[in-house]
Amino acid sequence: MRRWVFALPVVVLVLFGLLGAWRMLYPAKGEFERVSRAAPEFVFELRDGGSLAFAPPPGGETVAVNLFASWCAPCEAEHPLLMKLGAAYPGQIYGILYKDTPENGDDFLARLGNPFTSVALDPEGRGGLDFGLTGVPETFVISANGDVILHINGPLDEASLKKISEALGAPRS
Repeated sequence: MRRWVFALPVVVLVLFGLLGAWRMLYPAKGEFERVSRAAPEFVFELRDGGSLAFAPPPGGETVAVNLFASWCAPCEAEHPLLMKLGAAYPGQIYGILYKDTPENGDDFLARLGNPFTSVALDPEGRGGLDFGLTGVPETFVISANGDVILHINGPLDEASLKKISEALGAPRS
Protein backbone atom coordinates (compact mmCIF):
# COMPACT_ATOMS: atom_id res chain seq x y z
CA MET A 1 0.00 0.00 0.00
CA ARG A 2 2.83 2.44 0.78
CA ARG A 3 4.87 1.55 -2.32
CA TRP A 4 3.38 4.47 -4.23
CA VAL A 5 5.02 6.83 -1.74
CA PHE A 6 8.44 5.66 -2.95
CA ALA A 7 7.43 6.14 -6.59
CA LEU A 8 6.14 9.68 -6.04
CA PRO A 9 9.58 11.40 -6.14
CA VAL A 10 10.43 9.56 -9.35
CA VAL A 11 7.15 10.61 -10.96
CA VAL A 12 7.69 14.24 -9.90
CA LEU A 13 11.25 14.16 -11.25
CA VAL A 14 10.08 12.75 -14.59
CA LEU A 15 7.37 15.41 -14.85
CA PHE A 16 9.88 18.22 -14.19
CA GLY A 17 12.21 16.67 -16.77
CA LEU A 18 9.42 16.60 -19.35
CA LEU A 19 8.49 20.20 -18.56
CA GLY A 20 12.13 21.27 -18.91
CA ALA A 21 12.47 19.44 -22.23
CA TRP A 22 9.27 21.06 -23.50
CA ARG A 23 10.53 24.55 -22.58
CA MET A 24 13.85 23.90 -24.32
CA LEU A 25 12.18 22.64 -27.49
CA TYR A 26 9.47 25.32 -27.54
CA PRO A 27 10.80 28.43 -25.76
CA ALA A 28 8.52 31.37 -25.10
CA LYS A 29 9.15 34.04 -27.71
CA GLY A 30 8.48 37.71 -27.61
CA GLU A 31 10.22 39.05 -24.53
CA PHE A 32 13.63 39.44 -26.18
CA GLU A 33 12.18 41.17 -29.22
CA ARG A 34 10.42 43.83 -27.15
CA VAL A 35 13.41 44.84 -25.10
CA SER A 36 15.30 47.80 -26.50
CA ARG A 37 18.95 47.48 -25.61
CA ALA A 38 22.25 48.89 -26.72
CA ALA A 39 23.98 47.32 -29.70
CA PRO A 40 27.08 45.35 -28.77
CA GLU A 41 30.38 47.19 -28.72
CA PHE A 42 32.14 44.23 -30.34
CA VAL A 43 34.48 45.27 -33.16
CA PHE A 44 34.30 42.98 -36.19
CA GLU A 45 36.99 42.53 -38.81
CA LEU A 46 35.76 43.25 -42.33
CA ARG A 47 36.26 40.79 -45.16
CA ASP A 48 38.00 43.43 -47.25
CA GLY A 49 40.14 44.74 -44.40
CA GLY A 50 39.45 47.24 -41.69
CA SER A 51 36.97 46.91 -38.87
CA LEU A 52 33.35 47.66 -38.10
CA ALA A 53 31.28 48.23 -34.96
CA PHE A 54 27.56 48.85 -34.58
CA ALA A 55 27.53 50.94 -31.40
CA PRO A 56 26.85 53.45 -32.90
CA PRO A 57 26.12 52.14 -36.40
CA PRO A 58 28.21 53.21 -39.39
CA GLY A 59 27.06 56.35 -41.14
CA GLY A 60 25.03 57.45 -38.13
CA GLU A 61 21.81 56.01 -39.56
CA THR A 62 19.53 53.09 -38.76
CA VAL A 63 20.93 49.84 -40.15
CA ALA A 64 19.94 46.19 -40.44
CA VAL A 65 22.51 43.56 -39.51
CA ASN A 66 22.00 40.02 -40.77
CA LEU A 67 24.00 37.16 -39.29
CA PHE A 68 24.36 34.36 -41.82
CA ALA A 69 26.52 31.41 -42.83
CA SER A 70 27.16 29.56 -46.08
CA TRP A 71 26.33 26.24 -44.42
CA CYS A 72 22.90 27.48 -43.28
CA ALA A 73 19.97 26.37 -45.48
CA PRO A 74 17.51 28.92 -43.98
CA CYS A 75 20.09 31.64 -44.76
CA GLU A 76 19.94 30.66 -48.40
CA ALA A 77 16.14 30.59 -48.33
CA GLU A 78 15.88 34.13 -46.92
CA HIS A 79 18.51 35.58 -49.27
CA PRO A 80 16.09 36.85 -51.97
CA LEU A 81 14.40 38.99 -49.30
CA LEU A 82 17.78 40.37 -48.23
CA MET A 83 18.43 41.25 -51.87
CA LYS A 84 15.17 43.25 -51.85
CA LEU A 85 16.24 45.05 -48.67
CA GLY A 86 19.67 45.80 -50.08
CA ALA A 87 18.14 47.32 -53.20
CA ALA A 88 15.59 49.37 -51.25
CA TYR A 89 18.00 50.58 -48.55
CA PRO A 90 21.48 50.85 -50.06
CA GLY A 91 24.15 51.47 -47.46
CA GLN A 92 21.94 50.32 -44.58
CA ILE A 93 22.21 46.51 -44.80
CA TYR A 94 25.21 44.79 -43.23
CA GLY A 95 26.13 41.14 -43.04
CA ILE A 96 28.08 39.18 -40.46
CA LEU A 97 29.50 35.86 -41.61
CA TYR A 98 28.99 33.70 -38.54
CA LYS A 99 31.28 30.74 -37.75
CA ASP A 100 32.30 30.33 -41.37
CA THR A 101 35.34 30.86 -43.56
CA PRO A 102 35.71 33.98 -45.70
CA GLU A 103 36.12 31.80 -48.80
CA ASN A 104 32.82 30.00 -48.18
CA GLY A 105 31.11 33.34 -47.54
CA ASP A 106 32.52 34.74 -50.79
CA ASP A 107 31.23 31.71 -52.73
CA PHE A 108 27.81 32.00 -51.07
CA LEU A 109 27.48 35.71 -51.97
CA ALA A 110 28.90 35.22 -55.48
CA ARG A 111 26.27 32.56 -56.15
CA LEU A 112 23.26 34.35 -54.60
CA GLY A 113 24.21 38.02 -54.85
CA ASN A 114 25.55 40.41 -52.26
CA PRO A 115 22.93 42.69 -50.65
CA PHE A 116 25.35 43.92 -47.97
CA THR A 117 27.16 47.23 -47.73
CA SER A 118 29.94 45.39 -45.89
CA VAL A 119 30.49 41.85 -44.65
CA ALA A 120 32.04 41.42 -41.23
CA LEU A 121 33.64 38.21 -40.01
CA ASP A 122 32.76 36.35 -36.82
CA PRO A 123 34.69 33.08 -37.18
CA GLU A 124 34.50 32.13 -33.50
CA GLY A 125 30.97 33.42 -32.88
CA ARG A 126 31.88 35.88 -30.12
CA GLY A 127 30.25 38.87 -31.81
CA GLY A 128 27.08 36.87 -32.43
CA LEU A 129 26.92 36.05 -28.74
CA ASP A 130 27.25 39.74 -27.90
CA PHE A 131 24.27 40.42 -30.18
CA GLY A 132 22.24 37.74 -28.39
CA LEU A 133 22.22 35.39 -31.37
CA THR A 134 20.38 32.13 -30.79
CA GLY A 135 21.14 30.67 -34.23
CA VAL A 136 21.59 31.82 -37.80
CA PRO A 137 19.92 33.45 -39.58
CA GLU A 138 18.93 36.36 -37.41
CA THR A 139 18.51 40.02 -38.25
CA PHE A 140 18.88 42.98 -35.92
CA VAL A 141 17.86 46.57 -36.68
CA ILE A 142 20.02 49.12 -34.89
CA SER A 143 18.85 52.72 -34.55
CA ALA A 144 21.06 55.70 -35.30
CA ASN A 145 21.47 56.01 -31.53
CA GLY A 146 22.98 52.52 -31.31
CA ASP A 147 19.98 50.69 -29.82
CA VAL A 148 18.69 47.34 -31.05
CA ILE A 149 15.12 48.25 -31.95
CA LEU A 150 14.09 45.08 -33.77
CA HIS A 151 15.23 41.46 -33.63
CA ILE A 152 14.03 38.91 -36.18
CA ASN A 153 14.79 35.44 -34.91
CA GLY A 154 15.06 33.00 -37.82
CA PRO A 155 14.73 33.42 -41.56
CA LEU A 156 13.02 36.49 -42.97
CA ASP A 157 9.54 36.32 -44.44
CA GLU A 158 7.31 38.98 -45.98
CA ALA A 159 5.95 40.09 -42.60
CA SER A 160 9.41 40.51 -41.07
CA LEU A 161 10.60 42.25 -44.25
CA LYS A 162 7.83 44.80 -43.75
CA LYS A 163 8.84 45.36 -40.11
CA ILE A 164 12.48 45.87 -41.08
CA SER A 165 11.52 48.24 -43.89
CA GLU A 166 9.40 50.31 -41.50
CA ALA A 167 12.25 50.48 -39.01
CA LEU A 168 14.81 51.44 -41.66
CA GLY A 169 12.52 54.06 -43.17
CA ALA A 170 11.67 55.67 -39.84
CA PRO A 171 12.80 59.26 -39.38
CA ARG A 172 16.32 59.48 -38.01
CA SER A 173 16.71 60.86 -34.52
